[in-house]
Amino acid sequence: MAYVSPQGEFNRDTNYIPTRVTADGRDGFPVEPGRYRLIVARACPWANRAIIVRRLLGLEDALSIGYCGPTHDARSWTFDLDPGGVDPVLGIPRLQDAYFRRDPKYPKGITVPAIVDVPTGAVVTNDFAQMTLDFSTEWTDYHRAGAPQLYPEPLRAEIDEVARRIYTEINNGVYRCGFAGSQESYEAAYDRLFAALDWVSERLSAQRYLVGDTITEADVRLFTTLARFDPVYHGHFKCNRSKLSEMPVLWAYARDLFQTPGFGDTVDFDQIKAHYYIVHKDINPTQFVPKGPELSGWTTPHGREALGGRPFGDGTPPE
Repeated sequence: MAYVSPQGEFNRDTNYIPTRVTADGRDGFPVEPGRYRLIVARACPWANRAIIVRRLLGLEDALSIGYCGPTHDARSWTFDLDPGGVDPVLGIPRLQDAYFRRDPKYPKGITVPAIVDVPTGAVVTNDFAQMTLDFSTEWTDYHRAGAPQLYPEPLRAEIDEVARRIYTEINNGVYRCGFAGSQESYEAAYDRLFAALDWVSERLSAQRYLVGDTITEADVRLFTTLARFDPVYHGHFKCNRSKLSEMPVLWAYARDLFQTPGFGDTVDFDQIKAHYYIVHKDINPTQFVPKGPELSGWTTPHGREALGGRPFGDGTPPE
């Protein structure tokens, strides 16, 4: 769901399936425990957001989850991690089967995360940005006791503003570098990316989290890109002004979140590297997967507690 302009600039198609699963079911899909299945891949940063938010809110019993493998062909993500290569709930080998149940002529990319209606086997939505907000606001009846407020109403305008810049300049900015179609567009994308990383670094130098004094949706959205920065984006996407581990504030911030229940335990660096280096044959024709980087630094002390803040606010960590 992306293309490169004649000028060489990478552009992402953000017109996802807009149907929502809501408490009142206004789109025809009411929140019901056990009815839907969240399909993800640990390799994908957009899907990693959904994995984190589902876990932080304790939606495991209400919303089942299916994992695609880290690599896929030109057609679709596949369930090659499951016995027989078939999702045990949906009974399909390829995620495209659920998209085609929704629309036999579905014309766009087969993306994760996706919410599938189990009774019909059809995708309800793949709108990853709205999906996690709905987990916080529409699925509240099924949150665990002590679930954090990831999208608190008094802070929503600020969260939206920060998240918008993180998406355009950082989450998508690394892709704009990696898939640039000209030297000029690559250098422009590179400059935009590191200007934004400098901006969040400055913002986080005096506060523990991006908005307020607790973890919010904005932190989840930044974290999944930072987790992939040194293993993938620095080299594979040529985002090489600095490694994450060479940006002191962001490195400490990322380690703080990584060591917080619900974050690091959702990250699989082997799957992340396999996805990018094997699937992106146009960037990495050999498909060799690098052994590095060394990952032990993620568990070292970060010192961010000195800035105060309460990770889960009045809530508690997930088990």
